[in-house]
Amino acid sequence: MKKEEASKSKRSQVGEMRREYKFDYRKARPNRFASAAAQEPLIVMVDPDVAEVFRTPESVKSCVASTDCCLTEAAPV
Repeated sequence: MKKEEASKSKRSQVGEMRREYKFDYRKARPNRFASAAAQEPLIVMVDPDVAEVFRTPESVKSCVASTDCCLTEAAPV
């Protein structure tokens, strides 16, 4: 038992990831933040130089929509 505890603490000190994680999904609970995230808008922070070009949310939306259209056509499936 002591050997296992020592290896666990050493692994957490080093910060290495395990090769595989086994989760017990029977203990899982619903996400209590999901309803709040659905109600509140997503806020994205942009660099000041980008904010100078895109001054309104509409200008950002139109640029993203046009870029998305081009990328969707060019992207290999």
